[in-house]
Amino acid sequence: MKKYLREIEVSGLILVIIGIVFSWIWGANFGMWPCLVGLFLWLVTFLYKAFRWNEYARENKQNIIILLIATILLILQMLMRQ
Repeated sequence: MKKYLREIEVSGLILVIIGIVFSWIWGANFGMWPCLVGLFLWLVTFLYKAFRWNEYARENKQNIIILLIATILLILQMLMRQ
């Protein structure tokens, strides 16, 4: 697993980008599935690194910051739509 972490993470990122582009072009229904698969792949790598904190401390801190920023942006987007 350790050997393929980077490939899994990049695949997840690419799928999320594809899902975002699909949702912009054809609507949310087409973009939802690639985004879900991509986020699941990213979650797998996130959890693997979290359970091996000492080995991946720097990456874990970056992932936590990314998650916080994404959560804040999603909350702001939901508040702006009301």
